[in-house]
Amino acid sequence: MEIESILSPVKKHLALFDQKLKQNLASDSYLISQVARHLVNRQGKRLRPAMVFLSYGLCADSKTPIHPDHPVMNVALAVEFIHTATLLHDDVVDQSKVRRGQVSVNYKWSNLVSVLMGDFLLAKALRLLVETDSPAILSTVSGATVNLSIGEMSEVQESHNLDVDEKTYFQIISDKTASLFTASCEAGAVAAGANRKTQESLREYGQNLGMAFQITDDLLDWEGETEKTGKGLGTDMKEGKITLPLIHTLKKSDPLTKKKIIRLLENDFNPKDFDKILFFMKGNGGVEYAKNKADGFGKKASYCISGFKDSKYKKALENLVSFVIQRDK
Repeated sequence: MEIESILSPVKKHLALFDQKLKQNLASDSYLISQVARHLVNRQGKRLRPAMVFLSYGLCADSKTPIHPDHPVMNVALAVEFIHTATLLHDDVVDQSKVRRGQVSVNYKWSNLVSVLMGDFLLAKALRLLVETDSPAILSTVSGATVNLSIGEMSEVQESHNLDVDEKTYFQIISDKTASLFTASCEAGAVAAGANRKTQESLREYGQNLGMAFQITDDLLDWEGETEKTGKGLGTDMKEGKITLPLIHTLKKSDPLTKKKIIRLLENDFNPKDFDKILFFMKGNGGVEYAKNKADGFGKKASYCISGFKDSKYKKALENLVSFVIQRDK
C-alpha cells in the first residue's frame, strides 16, 4: 500500500501542515529563505508529523477540526523541524553530497550553512513547543531530542567498532531514531487530552515502530535500489556504521569466515568487496535475522494499539507498520 493511501485520514491535516511549514520557514534573511526553499522542495514522507496527527485523531473526537493554530499543529511542525535539523547536521558529519535524491545543503552551500540552518530549525522547534503552553508536550519532545543527540554521539563513538554487540546497537537506534517516533505519538495523545495509560500505549507503539523503521533502513543499505533510496549501497559501512545484519553475521560466522569478512571491511571498504561481504552476510543469516527482528518490532507496535476501538486512524497506524517494514526507500 502506498504511503499516500495510508495517510489519507490526515490528508487535510498534512496539507495545512505544509502551509504552516512554509510560513514558519519564512525569514527576512535571504540565505535562510533560499535554504528553506531548497528543503521544502526535497519534501520527504512526513512520517513524524503524520504520526502526531494520527495519534491525535485516535484519541480525540474525530469530528473536532484542527485549526491552523491548534497545539497539535505546533507539535507536528516541531518534530519535523527537529528531524530535519538532525539530517542537516548528519550530512555535515557524513560529508554527504545527496539527501533524498537531491544535492545536500552542505554540498550546495557549505558545512557552516548546513549547521547554522539546523540550529535555526531547532530554535524554531523550541519556540513552537513553548507556544503549546503544555509542559507535558515540551517535556516529551525535548526529552526525545536529548536522547536523539545521545544516540548520534554513541553512533560516532562506536564507529568502525567491529566488536559492537546487538544490545549496544539497539540502544543506539532507540535513541537516535525511535525516540522521535515515540515523542510524535505520545505528544499527539497528550494534545488530545488522553489519559496516561493511552499516552503510554502510543508511546510504546512509536518506540517499536521506530526500531522497525531503523532496522529496515539499515537493511536497505545492503539490499536497496539506489534509484529509490537516493544513496548508494554500502554507504553506512563506508561511514563506519556497524548495523544489525553485519553484527549478527560476525557473531555467527566461523573463525575463518569472520577473519575474511574483517579483512574485507578493514580494506577501507573497497566497493568491489561489497558483493563478497553481502554473500557472507546472507550465508550466515545476517540479512534474514535483521528482517525477522524488524518484523518482531512491527508486531509489538501493532499489539500496542490493538486495544483501541476501530477507526480510520487506528487502521492507518496498523497499515503504517506494514509500510515501514516493507518499504523500499
